Amino acid sequence: MGFENFFEIIDVKGGKVFLKNKDKVISSMDKLIFDAVFEENDEERAKKFLLIKEIAKEMGAIPSSIQSLYEEMGREFPGFTVPAINIRGLTYDVARAIFRKAKERKVGAFIFEIARSEIGYTKQRPLEYSACVLAAAVREGYAGPVFLQGDHFQIVRRYFEKDPVMETNYVKGLIKEAIDAEFYNIDIDTSTLVDLSKDTIYEQQRPNFENTARLAEHVRSLEPEGVTISIGGEIGEIGGKNSTPEEARAYLDGFKDVYKGKKGLSKLSVQTGTKHGGVVLPDGSIAQVKIDFDTLKTLSELVRKEYGLSGCVQHGASTLPEEAFDKFPETGTSEIHLATGFQNIIYDSKALPEDFRRTIYEYLKKQFASEWKEGQTEEQFIYSTRKKGFGPFKKEWWSLPREVKEPIMAELEEKFELLFSKLKVFNTVEIVNRTVSPVKVPVKIEI
Repeated sequence: MGFENFFEIIDVKGGKVFLKNKDKVISSMDKLIFDAVFEENDEERAKKFLLIKEIAKEMGAIPSSIQSLYEEMGREFPGFTVPAINIRGLTYDVARAIFRKAKERKVGAFIFEIARSEIGYTKQRPLEYSACVLAAAVREGYAGPVFLQGDHFQIVRRYFEKDPVMETNYVKGLIKEAIDAEFYNIDIDTSTLVDLSKDTIYEQQRPNFENTARLAEHVRSLEPEGVTISIGGEIGEIGGKNSTPEEARAYLDGFKDVYKGKKGLSKLSVQTGTKHGGVVLPDGSIAQVKIDFDTLKTLSELVRKEYGLSGCVQHGASTLPEEAFDKFPETGTSEIHLATGFQNIIYDSKALPEDFRRTIYEYLKKQFASEWKEGQTEEQFIYSTRKKGFGPFKKEWWSLPREVKEPIMAELEEKFELLFSKLKVFNTVEIVNRTVSPVKVPVKIEI
């Protein structure tokens, strides 16, 4: 597949993209992004993604850092919590649904993110993810800052213990790849390295804050001109014990002691009782989880007042009961991460053909048999592994007919409506436009 379809709608002169016909750009996007994602030649695929990204920027959808909004939050909490949404499958379609709802409700404060682990099992490198999201913005006529985030860019402890240099360099490489793809929001997670054998909390947190500082300095060294990347840190590995004020202070003081960059962290991820994906019961349903909202409120106030951060970040929140989401703005939480709940809507939708669902589940039972834990029911196993059904069946997901996709997207839009309402991000376009000045980072296009 060549570039003929692109040159019907754009010119490239001096390495820069010029649009011929904006209406044609919008109507062509479905085909352009599909052809780019499934282009077999790696070099040509990357060029197509870059072209789509540059087209989006010319159409007014500009990858941006949320840093200046979070600085405003650090000065005075505006009463809303920013949703950070991980899209594991049907990325272009789901992003379109998000942008539709954002336009309808004048939502400006929302983030698209993908985690280190998700990049692997969903088979979406950062450049593909950013191109899909930005293509969706173009298709829906969305203009303004688009926040792309590297979520849980994590040091994996077992790899680090084996070879710390190699593992650190891997994460550094991933950070560079993401920034090159215009992810201007990066969450560093070295909480995996906390050493509880040490006597003081400061020393327990030392491997965490020292490695966060090194990686944050690496982020700062890669910033394009005019962009200050928003960097998040983390003190409590998700799924562990709840975080404490002493841990927050030890980590943030230690970070300040060793960090050599100009701007520091913009937010802090903490543990308050959740687990990624939720806790699965034997029948495949999700156990009700009790979040420690007092901890979230205490720590958000602490990091805002004492360190100027935007507040705390809640992970593993998408499977919580609906009534829980009102509490995040009430407790001053600056950001929450949402992933599994959307995956569940897609897989459990009545619109999804049963034979397609069964094909994926049979594949998972064979391919990931070694992950089937003793005592786990089939429902529990499927629930915990079906996130890995998006990558190997990516083309089949994308190729589902309209009469299948549309009802699924309608279900998702209903969920986005609920979340955006409860997190109080309706009508946040004004504050985002006031605080965030998008920078069109120049990218030289070579065809």
